[in-house]
Amino acid sequence: MELQEVSKRSAAIRKAYHALEREYHGSEWSAEEDALAFLTDAGLVGRLTMSHEGRWPSDEEGKLPSKIGECVWWLAVLADRAGLDFSDCVQLFLADTEQALK
Repeated sequence: MELQEVSKRSAAIRKAYHALEREYHGSEWSAEEDALAFLTDAGLVGRLTMSHEGRWPSDEEGKLPSKIGECVWWLAVLADRAGLDFSDCVQLFLADTEQALK
């Protein structure tokens, strides 16, 4: 899947969640709340990875692939909310890191 498709589908899903937030809470989550939700899911990836490696007891190890995907989704959403192109962000990081490691 191309990163542009990830961005487009992520934005559509986030739009649907915004509608639910308005319905249930009267307002949409802020970018800061989205960032905190991402951090929560990133922490869960850590615990599920520990479980996968036999270092943390969990009955939810099977959720690891979905949680990794959810973190990518959050990152695409956060880039969009900041007015950044997700694909450009990933490409910039990779290019900078490859250059730094030469």
